[in-house]
Amino acid sequence: MFKPLDAVLHSELRLAIISLLVGVKQADFGFLKEKTSSTSGNLSVQLQKLSHAGYIAIEKSFKGNYPLTTCKITEEGMLAFENYVKAIRSYIETGER
Repeated sequence: MFKPLDAVLHSELRLAIISLLVGVKQADFGFLKEKTSSTSGNLSVQLQKLSHAGYIAIEKSFKGNYPLTTCKITEEGMLAFENYVKAIRSYIETGER
């Protein structure tokens, strides 16, 4: 009856990151930190978890003399997000009956 929820996306911060990336396709570390109100350390850890799951691609470069981390949602990440939303809907629809 209930669809399983993706454990990777079922974290508040990871879900927020993916939700932002669905809308903008790619974003830098500073943007994600600001929008999620997370600490640098926590954001970094959660980005690595999303990257290891194949849901985002992380590119490291420099902007002038400053390091720049850019994150982009992958096709796998988009599919995982869509499936997660469908699963959540199934919970809501079941409760409405």
